[in-house]
Amino acid sequence: MDHFQHKNGELYCEDVPASTLAEVYGTPLYVYSRATLLRHYQQVAEAFAPVDPTVCYSIKSNGNLSLCRLLVEAGCGMDVTSGGELFRALRAGVDPKRVIFAGVGKTDAEIQQALTAGGEGIAAFNVESEAEIENLARVAQAADTVATAALRVNPDVDPDTHAYTTTGKKETKFGVDLDRAEAVFDKYRDLPGIRLAGLHMHLGSPIYSVEPYVLATQKINATIDRLREQGHAVEWFDIGGGFGVNYEHPDQALPVSDFADALVPLLKDRGYKVAIEPGRYIAGNAGVLLGRVLYRKTSGSKSFVISDVGMNDLLRPSLYGAYHFIWPTAGDGPASRDKDVAIPDGETVDVVGPVCETGDFVARGRLLPKTERGDLIAIYTAGAYAFSMASNYNNRPRPAEVLVDGDRHTLVRRRETYEDLVALETGVG
Repeated sequence: MDHFQHKNGELYCEDVPASTLAEVYGTPLYVYSRATLLRHYQQVAEAFAPVDPTVCYSIKSNGNLSLCRLLVEAGCGMDVTSGGELFRALRAGVDPKRVIFAGVGKTDAEIQQALTAGGEGIAAFNVESEAEIENLARVAQAADTVATAALRVNPDVDPDTHAYTTTGKKETKFGVDLDRAEAVFDKYRDLPGIRLAGLHMHLGSPIYSVEPYVLATQKINATIDRLREQGHAVEWFDIGGGFGVNYEHPDQALPVSDFADALVPLLKDRGYKVAIEPGRYIAGNAGVLLGRVLYRKTSGSKSFVISDVGMNDLLRPSLYGAYHFIWPTAGDGPASRDKDVAIPDGETVDVVGPVCETGDFVARGRLLPKTERGDLIAIYTAGAYAFSMASNYNNRPRPAEVLVDGDRHTLVRRRETYEDLVALETGVG
């Protein structure tokens, strides 16, 4: 998996043994590879280079400031969905003119924050309803400025992903139906305070096939042609993100170059700027979550491995039933990460955590090498939608985060303490 490899009988992140990181920083521990993060950003930028895209990293996937700074220094913009994410992106040093603000429920305060960021405001808002268009225009007028906006449309294409992360069909809270786009542009053609200048789509995530993007792009290009015939200036097409990563195998599910090979011919020489919003593809395989085996037990016909990684640390398996590859850090690495591969002396177990919920698991019915108390395990593809979804449920402090660069490792977020759990609370006592 990129720069996470077994050698010398144990897992290394770049040139640092996982056991060293666990000893220094404790567990659970998020470990990120600088080389992997930047490699995946460059893959996206190079694949779509023929259309000179604005690549806006989806900060919701992993907003650690150190990771965001690395991406900004490499030339990446930011896709934000809240005032907090905008604050984080600006703190990471991004040029506001390389920021796009998405999301269905922007507050007036968040809009004002975005309109004044860096003095001249952000590049664009992705707007998702007629009510939002009217409110954005009102707030912009009050600030004596004009907001640039792209209308998010639903091309009604099924990306064949989890129901919770399918966002481009008609039956979703996001955007407006594609067949209403022309009427919306006509309605707000001369609305003061806003310049409706583009279209935006986001089909969902993760997506493992090129076809949904191709079909959706063809539909939206046809709509853009009709809008231009009616005198509307369509300057932006934001194709969203959602490119899948492989949670079961060591390589990317589908190289981003495959998506680009199919999409660039549809986007090139169309007379609009192209924006892309990848998050998972850039950060997903750039991180692992290290945990320590606490206990083993058998209950009925089931065997359990109980680790210190809880659903508060990694929510995806409990929330989505998501699969994450798991392997002990000691010993030889897996010859294959295929979930169906035979494992000599293996055992079928549920890997669960300490949280008081039956839904607190990382894996169910998983064939793994046998582990004992004290062994380290690595949960792979934990760089995106992992720490960013962590919580303090059961009053568990959130894990530390470490960034590895070659043979150097740096704490980029300290482990929370019990004092942190109550630091924001006020009242008696």
